[in-house]
Amino acid sequence: MKTSDLTRRSILAGSAAIGALGVAKPAAAQPTVEWRMVTSWPKNLPGPGITAQRLADRIAIASGGRIQVTLYAAGELVPALTVLDAVADGTAEMAHTASFFWQGKMPASAFFTAVPFGLTAPEHAAWVYFGGGQALWDTLYADFGAKPFMAGNTGMQMGGWYNREINGVEDLKGLKIRMPGLGGEIMRRLGATPVSTAPGEIGPSLERGTIDAAEFLGPWSDYGLGLNKSAKYYYWPGFHEPNGTGEALVSLKAWEALDDDLKSAVATACAAEDAYSRAESDWNNARVLSILIDKENVALRSFPETVLKAARDAAGPVLDSFAARGGIDADILSSYRAWRSAAASWARVGTSAFLAARDSDAA
Repeated sequence: MKTSDLTRRSILAGSAAIGALGVAKPAAAQPTVEWRMVTSWPKNLPGPGITAQRLADRIAIASGGRIQVTLYAAGELVPALTVLDAVADGTAEMAHTASFFWQGKMPASAFFTAVPFGLTAPEHAAWVYFGGGQALWDTLYADFGAKPFMAGNTGMQMGGWYNREINGVEDLKGLKIRMPGLGGEIMRRLGATPVSTAPGEIGPSLERGTIDAAEFLGPWSDYGLGLNKSAKYYYWPGFHEPNGTGEALVSLKAWEALDDDLKSAVATACAAEDAYSRAESDWNNARVLSILIDKENVALRSFPETVLKAARDAAGPVLDSFAARGGIDADILSSYRAWRSAAASWARVGTSAFLAARDSDAA
């Protein structure tokens, strides 16, 4: 084989490498599909903002340039918390967001981002891919004209930023906290007031005192939003979100218009970005946590056991409400709980046991 052939192959391989994404040129003989992607994130926000752009690039590469995706960050085409509507009404063919933003429209959507004291990111992926979660997700979103995919993951979350210390459940009374999803409902039952705030508005809301506390994601993304400038106390664990799945929404009309090979390209790009972004978040969360503690003088705190117990006690009734609704909501809860039980049994002798053994010697 000629040296030039080897060089050419190396260049082609490198252009598709995860760390060096570029947008492929459209194939000359094929029509190009033009999609608009709207997101719930500030442009290039560490974590989901970066993931959204990389997903658009992956789709172009995986499709051989036959699908070109133009990204519109939060507020550029539609507001952050209306991207589902934008896909449903044809304003955009695609969105990158998080499912718990749609809890007001379809309460069980929150299961596809995170459940308090629920599945970790690897366990969640196992449920979606192998436990029937994807079929339930598809059914839930069908009435909104959207096909959902896992397409990004920020991993384990932190408990959030607070402008005062939390020494017990009484300190949550009257606290205005930005916490979406089922975690927000648990906080409400503990006496706090959950507030819906778009990601880009969290920092300003904390600074103005519109809210007293806020959770977003992990150290990397939180630092990217500058939340450490607006609140001193940073709490763990993120009991409300042990998983950080981001979702890609594709208009059902746009999806059904694709050839099978292009459908495969979109699905493959979403799956690749989901796995890659979780590794990226784990790496950067560890790195940035050290920065927050050592350089930014953030006060890292753990939730008292009394708060965690109260939250655990509230989680059961919150989830039970989905069984009472019946239909698809009850089906999702039943499937989720069945896998959570099986996953917990395996984790006890697998991941949990290993971490306990590993960390016992860490000191």
